[in-house]
Amino acid sequence: MKVYTKTGDEGKTSLLSKERVFKDSIRVHAYGTVDEANAAMGLGKSLTDKEWVIDIIHPIQQELILLNADLATDSVTGSNNYRITPTHVERLESIIDTLEQQRIPQPYFVTPGGTSASAALDLARTIVRRAERCIVRLRRTETVPTPVALYLNRLSDLLFVLARCVEQEELVAKVTKAVKQVLQSLEQKDGGKDVMLEKAKKMIEAAEKKAIEIGVPMVIAVVDNGGNLVAQERMDNALLASVSIALNKAYTAVALKMGTDQAAAVSQPGQMLYGLNTTDGCRMIVFGGGFPIWENGVLVGGIGVSGGSVDDDMAVAKAGLAAY
Repeated sequence: MKVYTKTGDEGKTSLLSKERVFKDSIRVHAYGTVDEANAAMGLGKSLTDKEWVIDIIHPIQQELILLNADLATDSVTGSNNYRITPTHVERLESIIDTLEQQRIPQPYFVTPGGTSASAALDLARTIVRRAERCIVRLRRTETVPTPVALYLNRLSDLLFVLARCVEQEELVAKVTKAVKQVLQSLEQKDGGKDVMLEKAKKMIEAAEKKAIEIGVPMVIAVVDNGGNLVAQERMDNALLASVSIALNKAYTAVALKMGTDQAAAVSQPGQMLYGLNTTDGCRMIVFGGGFPIWENGVLVGGIGVSGGSVDDDMAVAKAGLAAY
């Protein structure tokens, strides 16, 4: 069968119920708009490499073909055995509920375009909304199955939440990649590891002195500018958990080129780096006690302290930092 049939040359097309209608009829507008939304969803699918996103989009695209078949059937002359049912609507609601558990709430209006895939999904969402408006108009004069209208309403909500989750995941991945690139490109610039080791010992000695002064046993760690451990000390009776926490504080300070207390401020809910502590194998520490070590404007390492309150950890870390 040829792609072109010439049957619509006079401006009419056939519904599935065989009725001939003009191509600008509201029913044709409705299923044509759904077709646009399907294409926009396909664009979003092609712009992501995340299988979980594709696994959500593709089945919905197939269901939209069934939905269009329902829209292309005049209830007066067609069958009442519609293809889209309340079960399809319930499935969309279940997906929305699952995505909402993953999404970071955004207490502001979203501007589309954070990523290519999310922008395409937002475009699909607005087209679905237009299709829904077409159906509202169509229902004033003709019968449209209730599940069809409900399906499109829920789909627009799903596309909004899906776009936000895609955006969120890509942002975290981008930050993680940038941090790793910084770590890989950093070079030792303080005259060699032996020099860094000697300075690390002095820093640990000064930090330990401060810890004894305030009466809190601490774990003190010093890393180089690649986040690699140079020296670490666990004072008697210091918490075992502090061994890894101190090291990771020092690593975080180097990875982000900022104190871990500063990282805490930018990783709160609603901030750009919210969720940072879950990246890089959960090594990122977002509370005080870690500081980068700078020498003549060059990052040469980091110090991390753990064992007391945040204020205690920061005071001991600063004492060690001052001895560099």
